[in-house]
Amino acid sequence: MSDSKQSLLNNPTDPSDPPPAYDDTTPITTTATKRMSSLPRPPPLSLPILNHLRSQRVILASASPRRRQILSQLGLPNLEIIPSNTPEDLPKTMEPFEYVLATATEKAQTVYRQEIMNEAKGEPGLILAADTIIADTASGRILEKPRSEADHFAMLKALRDLGEHKVYTAMCAMAPLVSARDPGYALETALEETNVKFDQGVTDELLWAYVRTREGADKAGGYGLQGLGSILVERIEGSWDNVVGLPLRSVLQLMERVVAKADDDDRLSGGEEDLLEDEEE
Repeated sequence: MSDSKQSLLNNPTDPSDPPPAYDDTTPITTTATKRMSSLPRPPPLSLPILNHLRSQRVILASASPRRRQILSQLGLPNLEIIPSNTPEDLPKTMEPFEYVLATATEKAQTVYRQEIMNEAKGEPGLILAADTIIADTASGRILEKPRSEADHFAMLKALRDLGEHKVYTAMCAMAPLVSARDPGYALETALEETNVKFDQGVTDELLWAYVRTREGADKAGGYGLQGLGSILVERIEGSWDNVVGLPLRSVLQLMERVVAKADDDDRLSGGEEDLLEDEEE
């Protein structure tokens, strides 16, 4: 391992950033993250789907500061952060893609049920939930957030020794049907998959140094590609922001699909008229 990689870990964050506890569910925000969020943003995209949603309540059902930062690039002024309180306790014996899709869907549905009858704010125009996991490509074992410093080191060591692993992010979007017909909402999901290869020359000393920065303590797989965790990675195949936690390209496509599906009033009315004509004949 090069000296430059090791030296970067010696002073990873500002001293004012307190190391988070492993049992603390508060999202970690380091000085580096604050600097990234303060960078100038480009003008908002002028697209029909985004112009429509800019007048709606849009809810991100996640406490992740990384997902919020990524989604904020779409320039949605009424974006609200309402994390789901659903326990992520589905059986790890499920296939990784099934597990992550089921978890994201459960998160979205929980927040939808909570907010659809919000008389003070009105019903949301769209709810987006996401879940990210790392899967051992050899065994299919699902890795989420490390539970302790020792678990964190063991997780990273396993990923290094394995070489390649997969990162899955599942997204679920929900929007109320214009027609208000049963079940009252449109639901669409999407799944993104990225291959990540760790540098197998990374030493145990470097892994311990990274663990002690606590940067990866609140992240699936125990590392952050957008931060110092990139020092552990040799290459990726696929979406970069998928590894960070929210693939923006897929999110935009998902929004378009669910809003189009929710606008069912004219389409269904036409279908009902055709059905009545057929019955009369």
